[in-house]
Amino acid sequence: MAALLNRLHHISLHVSNAEKVAGDLVSKFKFSLFATRLTDTSRQLAFRKGTAVFIVNERQNQSGVSLNEELRLTDAFDPHPVNVGKNDRDNSIKCLYDFSPHYPVDSVSNVCFEVEDVERSFSTLRNLGCNFMVPPTTVQDERGPVTYSVVKSIVGNVCHTLIDRTKYKGSFLPGFDVIEKDCLPEEDLSCPITHFDHITYVCPKKSTHQVMSWYEKLFGFQRFFIKSDEDVDEGFVVNHKDVGLRLTAMEYWKCSEAGITLPSVDKKEPDCKFVIAESLPGQGKNQVDTFLEQHGAPGIQHIGLYTKDIVSSAQAMAHAGVGKQQEIEEAGHSPQLLAQNGILLDTDLCQDPLPQTTSSEKKRHLLQLFTKPLFAEDTFFLELIERRGATGFGEGNIRALWRSVQAHMENQTGDSQGEGSKKTMQSGQY
Repeated sequence: MAALLNRLHHISLHVSNAEKVAGDLVSKFKFSLFATRLTDTSRQLAFRKGTAVFIVNERQNQSGVSLNEELRLTDAFDPHPVNVGKNDRDNSIKCLYDFSPHYPVDSVSNVCFEVEDVERSFSTLRNLGCNFMVPPTTVQDERGPVTYSVVKSIVGNVCHTLIDRTKYKGSFLPGFDVIEKDCLPEEDLSCPITHFDHITYVCPKKSTHQVMSWYEKLFGFQRFFIKSDEDVDEGFVVNHKDVGLRLTAMEYWKCSEAGITLPSVDKKEPDCKFVIAESLPGQGKNQVDTFLEQHGAPGIQHIGLYTKDIVSSAQAMAHAGVGKQQEIEEAGHSPQLLAQNGILLDTDLCQDPLPQTTSSEKKRHLLQLFTKPLFAEDTFFLELIERRGATGFGEGNIRALWRSVQAHMENQTGDSQGEGSKKTMQSGQY
């Protein structure tokens, strides 16, 4: 691999109205605002729940770097550090630890990874043909320096910030004003989200293998099989009358060798799977096509948030819906309770390597639910997921969840046609 990733640091959103998204993250999903960067040209807000960190960047105007515009690194590279300390604050950079893209709609467009050597990663990746939007840049304040660069991925508008904060003694990043712990609201324990579980890309037809090859070659990701008998070339196929999808998953190789374990602040390993979704050829229009149309390019469609108690989390988000009513008692919940909160439950069958009884399959449970889109367009939503021994994704849940997204979009289309105008979705209502 060209770049050795340590762990996922944060995920960035670029939106036109930061207050709207911030309000949803805090009130609906129980994230806490813990750091801000407010200048005349930028507004960056950082939210945390467990180890999951979102940075919300507000688009002040449309000036910035186009994704199709290659950065002239010989002109742009500046070895001098950017000082952002209290007594010497440089606010000339519009978007620290990211870049300001030309993009017409709200989008989740940056997944930031911690690395040990930004300049070495930059040199290696650049030699392999990668396009960098930001060359190695050092930002420092009274607590020390942080170095980062931003590389464009192979997926639409998605970029990856590579960051080294090993020499930084602060609690977050230079340039951000961290809210003192005494001033932060008490953590809402009714919504025990701990970390990012997975990130799902939506891509055009027949592009999955190219995406997987890019991540394998440059960042060391390897295939993760959603289903034990999944075809290597075809992936996991969801072919229903109203849903035609191909899903393929990948994960970082360290996780594959050591086994999937819950991450912690001290455990510096990537803690997140990546799932690629594309439409099947010859199928009617579905949510993948809708995403590509409304988003204008491939990109991040949804992010899975791991929770230790999905029922408590869903109730805290004031959810109501319909759930799957089988095998639920085995997971310790009543069908009525899960149904009231729109939670789907599935099992992950794990074959005992040395079966000594007639019943050699151990059931591992997986509980999931999707939210409605957070943006005005049908381009981004969140998923809650609780794993009870399961490391993969439940086949039955996958079919049901994606069908629920399809049904929601069809309902929205019907409402829009009936009202003669586009209906804005309300986030936080599952």
